[in-house]
Amino acid sequence: MKLRTRLITAMLLATALAGCRSSGDIVVDEGVGITSVRGACPAVGIPDYTGDVTLFRTPGSTTADNIDVVAAMTNVRTTCNDSGEKVYATANFDVMARRSDARGARTVTVPYFVTVLRGGTAVVSKRIAEVTLNFADGQERAQASGQGSAYIDKAEATLPADIRERITRKRKAGDADAAVDPLSQPEVKAAVTRATFEVLVGFQLDQNQLNFNAGR
Repeated sequence: MKLRTRLITAMLLATALAGCRSSGDIVVDEGVGITSVRGACPAVGIPDYTGDVTLFRTPGSTTADNIDVVAAMTNVRTTCNDSGEKVYATANFDVMARRSDARGARTVTVPYFVTVLRGGTAVVSKRIAEVTLNFADGQERAQASGQGSAYIDKAEATLPADIRERITRKRKAGDADAAVDPLSQPEVKAAVTRATFEVLVGFQLDQNQLNFNAGR
């Protein structure tokens, strides 16, 4: 599955807006160095093309008049506890759904995944769960909630001390490396990538469903 996340992990960005720093950012500190305020908590998001699902009455026909149910993930909230050796992150979200035929009470169950991604490409773990939507008789819309959670080794999500020192060390004008962005150095970039984790949630789609979402 193609896991291009809508998020760009904040720790890979450098910004001159020191007043906007928050946990998870690496920011330029008034031109004299880079101050790391990055924590071990992972970024949380929904990969491209997996945040909604369309179910059709007749398989294989994707015309508008054949749409049965459309559901979308929204309102993703995250909590994180990094006080122990394991970082525990959760992602809560809502699912909003609409059906074409409102006659009769109906239950629709859709699967979703929870994936831990390391370095933007390596899948560490994946778990499948389900969310159930209950449509009342005469109601076109239904809402449900879901949750994903993951444990991440805190040591693996923490930058090594020497890398942190290279990133945060103050540099004076005239220093040999004063104009060198430490994040551009291969070994620093590699260490930052290794320590980057994401918790991704999305609907568990088959290839046809993915193609439909990508082609819209």
